[in-house]
Amino acid sequence: MIKVLVTGARGQLGSAIKSISNSCEGAVGFTYCTSAELNITDIDSVMAMITTNSFDYCINCAAYTNVDKAEENSPQAYAINGLGAENLAIACKKANVTLIHISTDFVFSGKQSQPYLETDGTEPLGSYGKSKLRGEQDIQKQLDKHYIIRTSWLYSEFGANFMKSMLRLGSERAELSVVFDQIGTPTYAVDLAKFIIYLVQNDTAKYGIYHYSNEGVASWYDFAKAIFEEAEINVKLKPIRTKEYPLPAKRPSYSVMDKAKVKTSFNIEIPHWRDSLKEALKNYNSK
Repeated sequence: MIKVLVTGARGQLGSAIKSISNSCEGAVGFTYCTSAELNITDIDSVMAMITTNSFDYCINCAAYTNVDKAEENSPQAYAINGLGAENLAIACKKANVTLIHISTDFVFSGKQSQPYLETDGTEPLGSYGKSKLRGEQDIQKQLDKHYIIRTSWLYSEFGANFMKSMLRLGSERAELSVVFDQIGTPTYAVDLAKFIIYLVQNDTAKYGIYHYSNEGVASWYDFAKAIFEEAEINVKLKPIRTKEYPLPAKRPSYSVMDKAKVKTSFNIEIPHWRDSLKEALKNYNSK
């Protein structure tokens, strides 16, 4: 049996992995740790967990993800997203464990007008992106056996996310304003979870950085419009510019990622975001 540690188990992606883990049919055994059960900023706790349990993989879903609060609380963001990632890499190296680490499109500036490749230069705009980039860099320094998966606009029936916020606001208001000048790709957390489990089950050893999001391109306005259309909620949507809805942290205006590398390396097909949205809403409504 392949033994896997999942950190940040109560978050969106950890919950998504747990929801589909029965598909492994006993071939993979998962140990789920919440941040309360395993503080990845504590190197002693991380070493004890990883070096004494004979894990084959560690999937790091633990992260400080509040983009705006990271601006005023950057030490904690760096502790979790930077130091925490490094601690896991150090322990994984000692125990010969493969680390699968989740990163973000926020490592890019958004100044490009074509999809970002894994080899494109990084230039994060705020503390969240900078802390996630630090984690990537520290993992690469400490550990050869790693997958760093950059993803974007993660949503699902689990946790707090844009889809669930829109559904709530759509039931409360007749009109909403949503920015239309930030372009990226919504990613269903369950699709990403399926790919991660594929990596674990197939043990390809094709280590490195990969981009994984759903197919297609959208603005936040497009995403919101699709949510309301699929959910059959009648809301008047007003497209606005980012400057009309100022927030503490700058967002990349364009963060579409090129997925050619992940598709060719692992011979996988990735669903279009609109198809995955239908699946997410179906699963959300059946909860």
